[in-house]
Amino acid sequence: MKKLLLPLALVSAAGVQAQTASTVELYGVADAGLNFVTGTNNTTQRLASGIMDGSRFGLRGNEDFGGGWRALFTLENRFELDDGNLGNRPASGLQAPDRLARADLLGLPGALQPAVTGVAATLASRIGVNTNNALFDRQAFAALVTPVGAVLAGRQYTPAYEVFANFDATKTQSSLSAGQVSAVPAGVEIRMSDSVAYRIQLGGFSAAAMVTFETITPKDANRLVGVNAIYRGTGYSVGFGYNERNNELGDKALKSTVLGATADIGPGTASVLLGQIVDDNPAGLSGISALLQAGGASAAQGNLVQSAYINALRQDARLYNVGYSLKTGDLTSTAAISLFDDQRSSNADVMSYGVTWTYALTKRTDINLVLAHFDNKDLAQAAPGGAGFLGGFTKSAGTDSNNVAIGLRHRF
Repeated sequence: MKKLLLPLALVSAAGVQAQTASTVELYGVADAGLNFVTGTNNTTQRLASGIMDGSRFGLRGNEDFGGGWRALFTLENRFELDDGNLGNRPASGLQAPDRLARADLLGLPGALQPAVTGVAATLASRIGVNTNNALFDRQAFAALVTPVGAVLAGRQYTPAYEVFANFDATKTQSSLSAGQVSAVPAGVEIRMSDSVAYRIQLGGFSAAAMVTFETITPKDANRLVGVNAIYRGTGYSVGFGYNERNNELGDKALKSTVLGATADIGPGTASVLLGQIVDDNPAGLSGISALLQAGGASAAQGNLVQSAYINALRQDARLYNVGYSLKTGDLTSTAAISLFDDQRSSNADVMSYGVTWTYALTKRTDINLVLAHFDNKDLAQAAPGGAGFLGGFTKSAGTDSNNVAIGLRHRF
């Protein structure tokens, strides 16, 4: 990947001492293509940004003090190559799944359907990528590297997600990523702001620990703690990651446990990813009752609807992903299958399977083809997305979906 390296003195104030080696690096990915999806209410074909990788550009700064000490920073922006915006909404549109939009599926009387419709619309409006249009949504942190590890502060990837991304068969690329069948509600927190992490690497072993600090009350609201460990040996690797996040009330909420392994088998590499997802107190729902009461509902009605949504968005699931990747010359082929095994009574299982092909035109540019099928059971309604966008939902519970994507990716 070609990068632009600039002496720090050219991009910062004067006074940098001559004995330090300092650089700022410009890098990025431009990824777009045609995306075809069946089974949804919205447009079945569209130009999409982020088929294999989310489009981005970033700056990385590094100052080497010597003796194993360095200071560094990363500022990484997200952009949509199709329209130039900083964020996006699900490809299926602003739609809530049936299990969140129908009173009967929530276990509520039909008389409360108008209230349910309003809440479902509010929840659907929150779904998307970088909906607050943050300039550096992907990453924004500074770090001090020492001989005994590194301390990083800012917006970063969470420990469990790092393991997820390393051992997912597609490395989270395309609609075949295991994350696509556990996207809404999220099975693993991807990034966290206001976080401090400690990282260490010794040979093939690396580990991280993270904690976040929030400015709202109560003091433990939205806090995440996480740890991971990865070992890379000759021809194999193994990893473990765990995140635990509180909701806005400070109650224990989403817990994500991830195990992964890879092994060189024959001419390619096989991978296995296992995940456990538990959330007894889903976040973002504590204001439903007050919202409905402000609109004229009684306290009893508001509380009843809020309880129904909390119950509907609880998670208890197992996530499985198995794949095999083979590189032949300039062509890389990956086959993968994922299963979101819902342990709740709704039994909203989702299975995806398919193949991706990536052909390298140069070291920095490749073309890609994705073929994927999503099999939705009972109340499941997942639709395929891409590395940079959510697919959203199919037109009804239990409706399956197919995806064909053809894309071009350029790294700089």
